[in-house]
Amino acid sequence: MAITVTLSPEIEAKLCKQAAIQGKDIVVLATELLANAIEWETKDCEEAVAGIQSGLEAFEAGEFRSFDKFADEQRRKHNLLTNL
Repeated sequence: MAITVTLSPEIEAKLCKQAAIQGKDIVVLATELLANAIEWETKDCEEAVAGIQSGLEAFEAGEFRSFDKFADEQRRKHNLLTNL
């Protein structure tokens, strides 16, 4: 299947430069970049879902802390003011 993608002149120039640096055909490089982006997006989504599921399971098991405790931990961790 052929897909036509219109790139801004800036992105096209960057892609051409990168293809030249890597010694690759621009179409090959663009295909690799898209494949890598799709793979990363899929993995990121799967990890997010797994993290949410883990958090829900912990919550259902009674493993949670109050918002106030969480907020206090974040203030200490990031040296944030406690009273605004």
